[in-house]
Amino acid sequence: MSAKLHNYLQGAWIPHDGDGIPQFDASDGTLIGTCGSEGLDYSSILRYAREVGGPALRKLSFQERGRMLKALALFLSEHKEKYYTLSYRSGATRADSWIDIDGGIGTLFAYASLRRKLPDTRWYLDGEAAKLSKEGSFIGHHLMVPKHGVAIHINAFNFPIWGMLEKLSANLLAGMPAVVKPSEVTSYLSERVVRDIVASGILPAGALQLVCGSGVGILNELSEQDVVTFTGSAETGRVLRALPSIIQNSVPFNMEADSLNAIVLAPDGIPGTPTFELFLKEIRREMTAKTGQKCTAIRRIFVPETLIDAVQVSLGKMLAQTTVGDPRAEGVRMGPLVSKIQQQEVRQKVAQLLQHSQLVCGDLDQFEVNSAHKEKGAFFAPILLRNDQPLVQTSTHEIEAFGPVSTLMPYRDLAEAITLVNMGKGSLVSTIATTDPAFAQEYVMEAAAYHGRILILNEQSAPESTGHGSPMPLLSHGGPGRAGGGEELGGLRGIKHYLQRTAIQGHPTMLGQITEVYQVGGAQPEANIHPFRKYFEELVIGETLTTHKHTVTETDIVNFANLTGDHFYAHVDETALEGTPFERRVAHGYWILSKAAGMFVEPRKGPVMLNYGLEECRFTKPVYPGMTIGVRLTAKEKIAQEQRDENDVPKGIVKWLVEVFDQNNETVAIATILTLVRKKSSTI
Repeated sequence: MSAKLHNYLQGAWIPHDGDGIPQFDASDGTLIGTCGSEGLDYSSILRYAREVGGPALRKLSFQERGRMLKALALFLSEHKEKYYTLSYRSGATRADSWIDIDGGIGTLFAYASLRRKLPDTRWYLDGEAAKLSKEGSFIGHHLMVPKHGVAIHINAFNFPIWGMLEKLSANLLAGMPAVVKPSEVTSYLSERVVRDIVASGILPAGALQLVCGSGVGILNELSEQDVVTFTGSAETGRVLRALPSIIQNSVPFNMEADSLNAIVLAPDGIPGTPTFELFLKEIRREMTAKTGQKCTAIRRIFVPETLIDAVQVSLGKMLAQTTVGDPRAEGVRMGPLVSKIQQQEVRQKVAQLLQHSQLVCGDLDQFEVNSAHKEKGAFFAPILLRNDQPLVQTSTHEIEAFGPVSTLMPYRDLAEAITLVNMGKGSLVSTIATTDPAFAQEYVMEAAAYHGRILILNEQSAPESTGHGSPMPLLSHGGPGRAGGGEELGGLRGIKHYLQRTAIQGHPTMLGQITEVYQVGGAQPEANIHPFRKYFEELVIGETLTTHKHTVTETDIVNFANLTGDHFYAHVDETALEGTPFERRVAHGYWILSKAAGMFVEPRKGPVMLNYGLEECRFTKPVYPGMTIGVRLTAKEKIAQEQRDENDVPKGIVKWLVEVFDQNNETVAIATILTLVRKKSSTI
């Protein structure tokens, strides 16, 4: 008897009503189970996320949410082997599954690491403060906070684990709950992972819900605080984006759609060169990985017209060596398509493409299948087409066969190559194989507007390149036009999809108290004891130490030059200053910073463990011998650090504003330094 998938809703696992939608093993056609979503009350489901999951996540700081993601990634890593076993049933080989499973868990780790770039607060300050008045008593800043809605993720069938985890990484770190709607074709994989996530107890109640069926009606109950992300076909995405609930409530709709991605071989990539071989290998990998069922797969291949025959022969030989069969069988390089329905759709698209192209490698019917019955599974051989008139026969730039299918086309010069690539009307990614920087520069400048990502492939980048079809967590994933106009991932950019940016205005003191970050112009109460004598918890934002003064001498400048070897003319040669901004010999900027440190540092051993770094520094006014300088050291921001193990000392990072001023109280240098400071609990 087949398994009946459950939906995870409002804290409970609920079986679907009715017969449900059948899910089949892609290799042998056996029934895996059924899924469904008939009769679900989406109003209650979304309300549960908003009223239970949202508040629970918003109580946590970015640091706490980041540690939550790390714990989840570690937990799933311990259970991932069971996902591999199940993934074979979707037609994925072990290598294909690695992209989906380890790729998804890796994205969780990557976003967990982003917490180091975020504050230990429930809000995020975006950019720098703006001075809105002459005297500086009225300023503005941009604050970003989690939206009070729910993120609804509608995912495609090709990556049931990565597609889910990469989106969850961003919204959970941002502090927003999610309802995940995977494709009903492969939702059995998503359900397996969510069962483990729920069992782990790592996420708060309401942070994650799962709908395994078709999800019809899930977008009808949207509010102005919700966010929708969609991965799938451009046609379906356009329909969903136009729903009244999205338009009327101005709901952000992030779309990542299949696109006609391209690869270009530059003229320098002639046969026998490493560039030529890398070009061929990249195409083979992108055509056969996940049986070509990747939104980033290479669909169009552009080569100089003088090289097209050589590429056709060489690539044809490589593709002909692809072993098709059951992905569980040893030696199988490419498994079946995900389903019989998908197989039929790809066949139809190939038939349309063949109206203006010729088949030069592969066969729709005559091919061998390893360790499986061809008729029972959704098998498909790699298909290479050729279109010798790509400027005239434009269907290649309009029709996508979502399988192991690509079309080879010639170009005459760089301008024509760029024109042809851009005829895809917006793509997720393109690759250019070249060692010619001038060719690559012109390509990037003229093709970038049509792409979300561009890979420059050659012998130097290849050893560590993640490849044409691999979106990276810290880089944007999306593209303009046909690709959907969305932007997923991208590090902090991905998190900001789920945050509301709000301008706040007021006095620097008040804004500093609200944001827990000192704002220039705010109150700077003088410290009663040296701040370096205080533990992390005891430091108060805005608290300031004003140091003793020092009168600069020529000896200071000469000694620093001799000590460091910095004999830049402005510091040592007064005869060379004509035409410079300096009136006479000027103190080194780094001497000013070093002297400032000597003036504000407390020499005795205390809670400050070490200098952690320098975030920014500017020298705003020349300092000459005879001038007198002093320093104001202000506690600017505090970021608690997690303990790596029981032996790790409890501590946090403190950011200090260092203002160096002269005898006229004018700023001559300003910097932000970071120190690692013990917590008081470390002494217990």
